[in-house]
Amino acid sequence: MNIQSTPLWEFVDVSKAYPGVLANDRVCIRLMPGSIHGLLGENGCGKSTLIKTLSGVQQPDSGRILHNGKEVQIADPQDARDKGIATVFQEFSIVPTLSVGENIFLGNMPRSRIGMIDWNKVNSDAAAVLAEMEVDIDPQAITGRLSVGEQQLVEIASAVAMDAKMIILDEPTAALGENEIERLHQLLRKMRSRGTAILYVSHRLDEVERIVDEVTILRGGRVVRASGETEINVGQIVSAMVGEDIAEHYPKENNATDQVVLEARDLTTKAGVRDVSFELHKGEVLGLGGVLGSGRTEIARALFGVDPLLHGEVSLNGKLLEIRHEMDAINAGLALVPENRKFDGLFFNFRASGNITAASLGSISRFGVLDLKAEENGTRQLIEELEVSAQAEEKTVNFLSGGNQQKIVIARWLFSEAEVLILDEPTQGIDIGAKIAVYNLINALTKTGKSIILISSDHDELLAMSDRIAVVQHGTVKRVVPAQELTHDDLVRASANPMEGATMEAAQ
Repeated sequence: MNIQSTPLWEFVDVSKAYPGVLANDRVCIRLMPGSIHGLLGENGCGKSTLIKTLSGVQQPDSGRILHNGKEVQIADPQDARDKGIATVFQEFSIVPTLSVGENIFLGNMPRSRIGMIDWNKVNSDAAAVLAEMEVDIDPQAITGRLSVGEQQLVEIASAVAMDAKMIILDEPTAALGENEIERLHQLLRKMRSRGTAILYVSHRLDEVERIVDEVTILRGGRVVRASGETEINVGQIVSAMVGEDIAEHYPKENNATDQVVLEARDLTTKAGVRDVSFELHKGEVLGLGGVLGSGRTEIARALFGVDPLLHGEVSLNGKLLEIRHEMDAINAGLALVPENRKFDGLFFNFRASGNITAASLGSISRFGVLDLKAEENGTRQLIEELEVSAQAEEKTVNFLSGGNQQKIVIARWLFSEAEVLILDEPTQGIDIGAKIAVYNLINALTKTGKSIILISSDHDELLAMSDRIAVVQHGTVKRVVPAQELTHDDLVRASANPMEGATMEAAQ
């Protein structure tokens, strides 16, 4: 709650333009100490531009920035830090080859009296920050070897370690599971009680409803609902963000049949998958439910040949597959949309067409030479059907929004005519409009007989869009339950608590 009436930071009529785009149009926002302020809007609405201005990455073209009522300039990111602003960007800024402790204190390493880095203090102070966050990560672990979710927590720990008066969190829970989200929210409430101002950006509207005190909503670079004018409930927020009512957030269609398409038996890998067995039916969406680190992504990697099987079998349409690496999986008709599309899913120096055909180059090659005209013709229909931005045909994918990027990764596997698609966090970091487009695409795929394995840390999404859910604990599938028989609370307990899961299993 606010502890004083003067904003800690205030934007007054701030504007910023890029060639052909007015990203921020006379934006006004008041950020109070002791308050969690939600900044919401679809991709491309101007949120990222506003964050970059407040964190000193860029300068506004016009308008004023006030700090404790006095006009200031934020010259650069170091100046922002000196003024007490810590920013956790959606795109990770960690150095993967450094330790967790080094990343937490990067640029501000504890030093001894003679000016040398005090490594004992680096590790002990990092351990103290992680303990406050209730996060069990070794400060001496190499950050690049951690999971995406753990790397996200290291980013947040770096901001906490600054003891900043103002923290900007851009999609802080995108890679986190339910338990980690709740621990983060507890930490934010504690920081709020100490008088910290928090700017919270998220596409997960249900969690926004739980955590924020006030909301500003942007559309087309302008403030369409200011703090005090906006009710903090999902329906009102969605209406303001997209300019129309959306009654159905999860437009699920039931296209599952009894025909078994894929069967996994006793899959085991060095990455922690242990005796995993399940069946996937034609037209079905099989959800993998579990907490961060439960082994959901590792199961996907095992199926797709990223992590070799120590033992176990995978059959497709009754035929035993020999999957030694990814190309074996692709040739068999499997597809993987990875959890981290930035690092594992896209070629950012390619346009949409080059990304879409990457897994099926043989179909557009003649005598070993790529037929670029065939590539262009073959991908144009997919770009139109998936309603990917028209810019995708001319510009490289790094210029596209997260939603468009995700559609392009999915289009790759439609082009390859994959029969089974593994979607690992397919709506992570994309806005409500793009999410609904992905849900509709899932329906369209299952309607044509495609089968989908869906991994999602958003339990509401997982329950709504799955036909059945396989509960994953400690690298193994404990049970498979029809989605309609589970509630949000059931899934949290079942995936997090082995004893609770055993009780549920006995009751089935």
